[in-house]
Amino acid sequence: MREQYRSEAFAEQDLAPEPMDQFARWFRQVAAGGALHEPNAMVVSTASPDGRPSSRTVLLKGFDARGFVFYTNYESQKGRELAANPHVSLLFPWHPLARQVIVTGTAEQVSREETVAYFRTRPHGSQLGAWASAQSTVIGSRRELTERYEELAARYPEGQKVPVPPHWGGFRVTPHTVEFWQGHENRLHDRLRYVRPVTPEHGPGWRVERLCP
Repeated sequence: MREQYRSEAFAEQDLAPEPMDQFARWFRQVAAGGALHEPNAMVVSTASPDGRPSSRTVLLKGFDARGFVFYTNYESQKGRELAANPHVSLLFPWHPLARQVIVTGTAEQVSREETVAYFRTRPHGSQLGAWASAQSTVIGSRRELTERYEELAARYPEGQKVPVPPHWGGFRVTPHTVEFWQGHENRLHDRLRYVRPVTPEHGPGWRVERLCP
């Protein structure tokens, strides 16, 4: 199976000065085009302290100049791995547009106030689900999960305030590199990567480098 990508050239002068501004530009285009279901879906890759990687698809729930935010059970595999090893990679696979965004950075928990504010916007069923699922743990059957959910639904019926689980909340990924990938014919893709300065001698602002495809 092979696809010949056909798209306009993507050059350094097309980039916004800051990577989060460039991400916002591409994200608006992807979301407005209607070609993608859940354009905020991203692959989050973490690693255990001994370097064993794991990946899963998670929904991006916010981004700004500080970074990218998603929410999860802090006791899940990714939550435990990020607590021990905060280095993380994000991948936005926007294949219908022959685009990808690849982020490397470090994750830290958002404030409790930010978590509570977001939790209140979730549908009632999703709030109950955050309590019902001991994410990443082994369970005997689906029936066990649905029984937990039904008990919670009886305790907190629709319209009643559901408390925020203490083990649930957000992570903010502060980017160290952000790569914008645009597919082209003959596999001569454009790869433009923002790199955050590591030390003062590297100068202020982000450095942009072009990578071979």
